[in-house]
Amino acid sequence: MTTTTTGKPERSKPDPKELGRRGEAFAVGWLSARGYTVVARNWRCSLGEVDVVAHHEGDLVAVEVKTRSGVGYGAPAEAVTGEKLARLHRLALSFARETSQGEPPTTRRRVDVLSLIWPPGDPVPCSVDLYRAVTP
Repeated sequence: MTTTTTGKPERSKPDPKELGRRGEAFAVGWLSARGYTVVARNWRCSLGEVDVVAHHEGDLVAVEVKTRSGVGYGAPAEAVTGEKLARLHRLALSFARETSQGEPPTTRRRVDVLSLIWPPGDPVPCSVDLYRAVTP
């Protein structure tokens, strides 16, 4: 690790894609420990992608995981726009339809957002915030 002119250790910026992958991997364990049953990761269809699909308390949940190394550009959850939330709700419905084996999907659906702040060099996020049943 190099130091700055002030003598403080310089932390390199993490690769955003790698930070996102680490955040999603952390999210699976964190959600599982809180009663979520993860059924898919990075599920894709023509509408887009869901980071994590899980069952929780009788609901099918599309979980958007947002990981940042700090809050210089705002909290991670602030990056989830109304447009993105609307797409996540459509994706949850699409997943339910695709996995319902021809039957109309009857499972309740919701979108949760998991917001992680994971500073460079830290072994785990310093901040974990879950927003349940987020709507556009």
